[in-house]
Amino acid sequence: MYKYPVFSDTKNIAKCNSEGTMTFDELYKRVLRDKLNGKKTVKGAARKKLDCLLHPEKYPLLWKENPCDCTDAKCVTACMFRALEIRDGKVRLNAENCVGCARCIEACQNKNLIFSHDAIKAVDILKKAEKPVYALLAPAYIGQFGKEATPGKIRSALKGMGFTGVIEVAAFADILTLKEALEFSLNMKTEKGFQLTSCCCPIWISLIRRDFQKIAGHLPASVSPMIACGRIVKTLHEGSRTVFVGPCMAKKAEIREPDLAGAIDCVLTFQEMQDIFEALAVDWEKMQPEEMEHSAAAGRMYAAAGGVSRAVRECVTSIDKSCELQPVCACGTADCKTMLQKILEGCIEGNFFEGMACPGGCVGGPKRNIETAEGKEYVEQYADRASYRTPGENPYVLDLIQRLGFETVEDFIQNSHILARNL
Repeated sequence: MYKYPVFSDTKNIAKCNSEGTMTFDELYKRVLRDKLNGKKTVKGAARKKLDCLLHPEKYPLLWKENPCDCTDAKCVTACMFRALEIRDGKVRLNAENCVGCARCIEACQNKNLIFSHDAIKAVDILKKAEKPVYALLAPAYIGQFGKEATPGKIRSALKGMGFTGVIEVAAFADILTLKEALEFSLNMKTEKGFQLTSCCCPIWISLIRRDFQKIAGHLPASVSPMIACGRIVKTLHEGSRTVFVGPCMAKKAEIREPDLAGAIDCVLTFQEMQDIFEALAVDWEKMQPEEMEHSAAAGRMYAAAGGVSRAVRECVTSIDKSCELQPVCACGTADCKTMLQKILEGCIEGNFFEGMACPGGCVGGPKRNIETAEGKEYVEQYADRASYRTPGENPYVLDLIQRLGFETVEDFIQNSHILARNL
């Protein structure tokens, strides 16, 4: 089990604030700007705060900036994973239980809770890297940095920052779509009766593993598209580093899980990436696009609620027309829990169950830059523009599989450890 240093209940952070003059957010913006400009950073008492920003992996994902003075502790009530509790009249953090759902941050009326900041670590990875560094973009990235920030321009901006390459994680969602479609077709011929999707939301997986173990066997033992992407990149490019960019803070928790560790070196939220673009004064109108299409419509759909089910159903139909996928979807942690409870009690119809912890799916993630409805519209338009509809048509996916030494997609899915995890 990962052991954190003593850094609970605001003791260290409160001391930093009493000695320093900047909040974490102010310090973060200043240090990020200095890092990007090659300047030496803050001196003195702020060093204690600074360590949290320079080495986030040493600390819990959730921090408190100041001692709590609220009486209702809404943050404790909001957490469904028992990461926060009241002991001795104070709100205490159980870091091992935190999955990064951000519900406590949203509930905190004093805006006292802070989640891990990793932008400075990402800049350090780029500056110190002796091997290639790849940016991995979550399927929800379309439109997140403004209308002028097209996929091609985002690619150019990231490569201009020093990334060796930029990869759409939606392509690896394509691979996992095909994996789940094949497994669904097989499961429907056995006594399993239904399948839980395991593809993208780490909070959905945590909820099942912690509170619904009786039906956990209906989860395919698959990694998320992010982890699959990181593993494949590092297999094909030995010694390379990977930085994932998405709307989700739970991805920062996912990469710390023991059986998944090592695939991703750093997770940035869309807001952290926007901070970097702003610090660099990126001018999207003047940016020359570098176009490259990695993903089919199937993988692009993953960003919105119901998208996984749509993608897998289309893929199932293309594989086995006699197999009918009947999806039931839930989004929002409470709705996911309700749906799982109904499945456990045998009170729900359907044979394929998809859960997304954020309302609207990943486009509704807590660290998105645009409104959920707008993000969904961008994603749907991007899926409609894809040159390929299903994973089996995607030449990028087929080329990846051949480069990994597999002759067929089926052989890769059935025999590759890259897509597997311990459940």
